[in-house]
Amino acid sequence: MEENGPPVFDQPKVELHVHLDGAIKPETILHFGKKRGIRLPGSTVEELLQHVSYNKPLSLTEFLSKFSHYMPAIAGDREAVERIAYEFVEMKAKEGVIYVEVRYSPQLLANCNVYPIAWNQEEGDLTPDEVVSLVNRGLKAGEKAFNIKARSILCCMRHMPNWSLEVVELCKKYQNDYVVGIDLAGDESINAETYPEHQKAYEEAERCGIHRTVHACEVGPTQVIKEAVNILKAERIGHGYHVLEDDDLYKKLLKQNMHFEVCPWSSYLTGACKTPFSSHPIKRFMEDGANYSLNTDDPLIFNSTIHTDYKIAQNLMGFTEKEFKRLNINAAASSFLPEKEKKELLYKLYDAYGMVKSTEF
Repeated sequence: MEENGPPVFDQPKVELHVHLDGAIKPETILHFGKKRGIRLPGSTVEELLQHVSYNKPLSLTEFLSKFSHYMPAIAGDREAVERIAYEFVEMKAKEGVIYVEVRYSPQLLANCNVYPIAWNQEEGDLTPDEVVSLVNRGLKAGEKAFNIKARSILCCMRHMPNWSLEVVELCKKYQNDYVVGIDLAGDESINAETYPEHQKAYEEAERCGIHRTVHACEVGPTQVIKEAVNILKAERIGHGYHVLEDDDLYKKLLKQNMHFEVCPWSSYLTGACKTPFSSHPIKRFMEDGANYSLNTDDPLIFNSTIHTDYKIAQNLMGFTEKEFKRLNINAAASSFLPEKEKKELLYKLYDAYGMVKSTEF
C-alpha cells in the first residue's frame, strides 16, 4: 500500500503486536546472508523484497512460507539477533512509537533445528536463553539511542508444545529484565487443550504474575478465544476478528474490557478478514468503543509501517483523531508494563495529546 503524504496521526503511538522476525531490515538480511554464505532469493533489496514481501491477499500458509526465504540468514547468529533488536527500536522510533512490545519465539531465533542452515559449524546455534539475552541487549541499546521504551513478549508455538515450558521459564528468568509477557502463536486449528504443555506453561505464567496474550480468532473459530480466555487466562487477544461470529461472547468480552491487538493491513493480506475495510471487524470495534490497539504484525513481509494501518483506519474505516488518541490510551493502559511505568506512559500520552484525563474520556 502506498504511503504518500504525511502520517494521518503524527503524534506519539503505542504498539503491542509486532513480531521481531517479521520486522527485519532487508539490508540486514542481505548482510548476514553474505557473511554466513547463505543463499537468499535475491542479492539486492529490491530482489529480496520480491520474494519476501507482498501486497495482495495470500493464504495464511503462503504468508508463513515467506519467513523461510530469509530467516536462515538471521537465526542462530549472535550478532544478527542483537542487531535486529536494536534496528527494530530505531524503526519504531522513526514511526513515532514511544512504547512497543515486540514478540518472538526464542527457539526460532536460536534455530532449534528449524531452518536448514549451512555455515561454519564452529559458530553453532544459539540457545533460547542466549537469544533472550541478546534481544534484551539490542532493545536496551536501542532505547538509549532513540529515546523510546521497548519490551518483549516470548512466544510459545502451537505446533511445538515441547517448547512451551522452556518459554515460561525464560519469562520467569527475565521477568524484570525487558520481558513482560508470554504469547501463544501458530496454527489455530491446534487446540491448546490438545497439548497439556501449553496449559501448564500458562498456569505457571499466571502463578508467577507473568502477563498473558494469545493469538486467537485471527482465522480460527470463536472456540479459540474461549479457550484463550477460560483455559489460558489470556489478558489480551492477538487479532480476534472472528469473535463477532458469537455475539454473546463478544458482548461478554466487551463488558470485561478485553483488549484486542488488531492489525488491519495484516488481516487483509493473510486472508484473515475477507470483508471490505468499510465493514471490517475493526470498524465494529471502533463503533462499539471496544478496547483495542492498531499494530503492524509483520511489517517486513507486508512492506508497511504503522502509518499504513493508521491510513487504512482513517481513509477506509472513518477513524478520527479522537479515536486514534483513545485507542493509543487503551493500548498504554492494556500494556504489560508494571503499574508505575504504565502510569508514566499514560501521562506522556495525555500530555502529548493535550488532554485532561478526567474530562476527555
